[in-house]
Amino acid sequence: MSSSSGTTPMEATATAEVDEKLYSRQLYVMGHEAQRRMMASRAVVIGLSGLGVEVSKNCILAGISGITLCDPFPATSYDLGGNFYLSEQHLNDNSGSRASLVCDSLSELNPYVDVSNDTTITQETLLDYSTNDAKNDSIVSELFSGGVTCVVVTIPLPDETIVALNRKCREANASFIYSVTAGVFGQVFCDFGDNFVCSDTNGNPPATSQLDSIILDDDGTVVVKVLEDGGRHGLETGDVVTFSRLQNAPEELVQEKKEYKVKFTGPYTFQLTDVSASGGGENTGTRAAQGYITQVKKPVTLHFKSYEELLPETPTTLSDFSKFDRPAFLHAAFRALTQYREQHGHELPKPGDIDSAKEILELARKIQTDDWDEKKERIVMQLASGSRAILSPMCAALGGMVGQEVLKACSGKFTPLSGFFYLDADEALPETMLSVEEVTPSSPSRYDSQIAVFGKTMQQKLLELRYFLVGAGAIGCEMLKNWALMGVGCGDKGHVYVTDMDRIEKSNLSRQFLFRNTDINHFKSACAARAVQGMNPSLKITAYQDKVAPDTEDIFGDDFYDNLDGVCTALDNVEARLYVDQRCLFYRLPMLESGTLGTKGNTQVVVPNLTENYGATRDPPEKSIPVCTLKNFPNQIQHTLQWARDYFEGEFKQTAEDVNAYLKNGEAYLDSLQPNTKLETLKTIQRALVRERPESLEDCVVWARLKFQDLFYNQIRQLLHNFPPDQLTSTGTKFWSGSKRCPNALSFDAVDECEDARLKNHYDFVVAAANLRAQIFGIKGNTDPDYFHKVLKNVLVPDFSPAEGVKIAANDEEAKSQDRQRDMEDSEDDEMRDLLNSLPKPSSLAGFKLSPVEFDKDMDDHMVYVTACSNLRALNYGIPTADVHRSRAIAGRIIPAIATTTALVTGLICLELYKLVGGANTLVSYKNAFVNLAIPFMTLSEPVPPSATKAIVKGQEWNWTAWDSLDVPLVNPTMGELMTYIEDKYSLEISMLSHGVSILYSFFANAKKVAQRKKMKMTDVITEVTKGKIQFADNQIFLTLDVIATDPKNDDEEVELPYLKMRIR
Repeated sequence: MSSSSGTTPMEATATAEVDEKLYSRQLYVMGHEAQRRMMASRAVVIGLSGLGVEVSKNCILAGISGITLCDPFPATSYDLGGNFYLSEQHLNDNSGSRASLVCDSLSELNPYVDVSNDTTITQETLLDYSTNDAKNDSIVSELFSGGVTCVVVTIPLPDETIVALNRKCREANASFIYSVTAGVFGQVFCDFGDNFVCSDTNGNPPATSQLDSIILDDDGTVVVKVLEDGGRHGLETGDVVTFSRLQNAPEELVQEKKEYKVKFTGPYTFQLTDVSASGGGENTGTRAAQGYITQVKKPVTLHFKSYEELLPETPTTLSDFSKFDRPAFLHAAFRALTQYREQHGHELPKPGDIDSAKEILELARKIQTDDWDEKKERIVMQLASGSRAILSPMCAALGGMVGQEVLKACSGKFTPLSGFFYLDADEALPETMLSVEEVTPSSPSRYDSQIAVFGKTMQQKLLELRYFLVGAGAIGCEMLKNWALMGVGCGDKGHVYVTDMDRIEKSNLSRQFLFRNTDINHFKSACAARAVQGMNPSLKITAYQDKVAPDTEDIFGDDFYDNLDGVCTALDNVEARLYVDQRCLFYRLPMLESGTLGTKGNTQVVVPNLTENYGATRDPPEKSIPVCTLKNFPNQIQHTLQWARDYFEGEFKQTAEDVNAYLKNGEAYLDSLQPNTKLETLKTIQRALVRERPESLEDCVVWARLKFQDLFYNQIRQLLHNFPPDQLTSTGTKFWSGSKRCPNALSFDAVDECEDARLKNHYDFVVAAANLRAQIFGIKGNTDPDYFHKVLKNVLVPDFSPAEGVKIAANDEEAKSQDRQRDMEDSEDDEMRDLLNSLPKPSSLAGFKLSPVEFDKDMDDHMVYVTACSNLRALNYGIPTADVHRSRAIAGRIIPAIATTTALVTGLICLELYKLVGGANTLVSYKNAFVNLAIPFMTLSEPVPPSATKAIVKGQEWNWTAWDSLDVPLVNPTMGELMTYIEDKYSLEISMLSHGVSILYSFFANAKKVAQRKKMKMTDVITEVTKGKIQFADNQIFLTLDVIATDPKNDDEEVELPYLKMRIR
């Protein structure tokens, strides 16, 4: 925005330091600069019903400087459907305004954010405020004193008030957002002014690639080709790039640090549009080169229209591409609702009021004069009937979206939503209007909003639900909050089960809003359960701290799942999701799945027999880094960080564990080692216990300094001895070309600072390595610079000369060949014998034990070491270095996360829960979602049906899916009874029955043994065949068998069947 007053987000910068521990995961979404701008920005939220408190919560967690709450209206029972800080006790006349009731609770979310309650604005001010209203204008102006970056209105107000507030924001250089919900319908409007400067439109990391060659065409055009091994360059026409670490590149064409505009010419090539050279002659052609290409993101200026300008226009932004006409008639419906409210004393229709609903429909038809049909009319009528309803899922979904828009206004990062946006879940609504009796609450309660939309019968179903939530992190906290407000598990028979193994860390507090500082180091599941019971004391919830996996089926077994209505995943890894997915398939339970990655989110609803299961479609596995690339030929910071991480594990964890195992079990441990690792393990133990065992911190410093010399000087010298800089391959090309970067050995310099990350990697490596070494051996550490500089001056570093005969593999194939050759040689036996003889006997070191250090990305001393180690390796190979923050993300495989996306996806998936409980039974009723709040983009689409396998049974075609099994209604029958049932039921002859890898019956088995087994119970058959290796747990209810059968009426052709399932008790 530009104006004569105020400060733009691009200009605002907080003076305080960013708390990286608290905002750790969020910083990987927003970045430090955007976070600082947010920390210098203040927002005003008008309206603290369900949506307002969601928006406020998300903005406070994100860490804006301050937020002013403004809501003079008292709480109603409808507010309890979406406001998690209100309760039935707040419904009396003396409780105060909604803003005053939630202010203290919101303040507790983040100590860095100033949360205040404005008491100057009255109900009359908000309902009567207009552009030419001098009295109210002076009151409203107080909200903007001290500077406001964004104003958000989240309750229905007259159009005149909205227009006046929007104008006021433009005058004050502030962004304006208006958003309201009405049952399962929601509206958002954004106006960020005439000239809003956006520093980064999409939030994607700058595109990077590696230079392969520079091509000069005859016409003087300069084209850049990137290494195809590194993937596509990811650039578009108009993008700007810079080059770094150039080698063999012609200076007259490209130079380091200079910016160049590009034109897309292919996925691996682009033209430099602002570079021209004389073509022809010897200069023309392709010149091989090396270097790094980095996109430079440039700010863009965006232009918005006001509420007054866009209100008469038809919105076009879609959230569901199967509802092309939805934005237009929802726009008309919300406008009609506003007109009705202004004509009826600012009151919305009562639930089930058919006459009022018809009145609103007529108003909508006058606004949108064509394309009306029965379905649209029904939707508008239901919107009107449920317009008072404040539903937690819709508030959460829009609260996440609107919260991110506020952060865009405060940070100047990501593309804001422009104009109007509509979201709905009309598929969750009843097919016809419910009766007045069904939608009218008996007495004020938390569930009045849901009753107004779905009726008392469905509310009772929600109360009696028994659901299992796997994970109590960010998504888990939001899900539990939604369920508490919806009443899930709050009935006499209802229950919620939640499990999470993790304990709370400080970095969780910026997203997992149920936790406080006092909860740090306590179990997430227990703290989350306690917090949501405070929101709704009727919630029946049991918290576990167990992993959901095969080894906990004694806890989460047949008896557990058989008693559930559904499962919801709130996990951060695919492996766990796939296991839970298999459980849901087996027990035929619906599964609600959601996940986030920064501003991106997705939801998937899995419905038994209707949709495909989660594991039916999988992403391709992540590419691994070749061993030789890691060991000798890195070309990206990801390679050096993986190498540093691996070295950390080997030096500070594996070494200590090997030593401890030797001290505990002696030579028995060494005998248990694999032959190909035994020699190296012996060397490691001998160095730790004999040759390099430290007695003091000074010994650790000397060891660290010599490690630096070995890793970053000696080994590089040896590599260059084997492969000199001018080495040629058998084809005559340069060995050090393409992705192979010629390294240079580093000479130790304690004050050296790298160019990119501005870190003293030489010094940091020694300090971190020495202290980690001291920790392993139980020696007190020290980080005093004077001490280290003093010790380092006296370290004697042996001279190094490259050795002859050292074999270094040039690629993975050579490495495998060398390993095979080494395995065939016996020359290592003598060396191993000598090493074994040099080791002290374990009895001589009784009580001595090392302390292994397991890498933890959130431990700063661990990351200092890994970052320094990685950067030194990068400096060896001319790779741009990375700071600790970026290194932590890569080495720790951190998933970027922010509260806004989490709130959005949980809101969307809970809207699907309404559909499940309501009995929706068609694919078109359900929606999977993909969102990217940075763009912003949302698409809702129908789930995919399960794939089917064709079988002919009794002459009829049976297309069975992963949801199907041959269900046997017999309880632990004999094998003969089971076979007779299958043969009679399906007219098939069984040729084989098996359980796991054990064959229980086959047509070619011994007839006498088959006859014996046919008289035995199935559990006894399995026990006999497996010789007691398979035991049936007390909580096991079901038994599965694989069956091979043939059709005697179809030439004994084998029929492909699903597994067989029966109860054993």
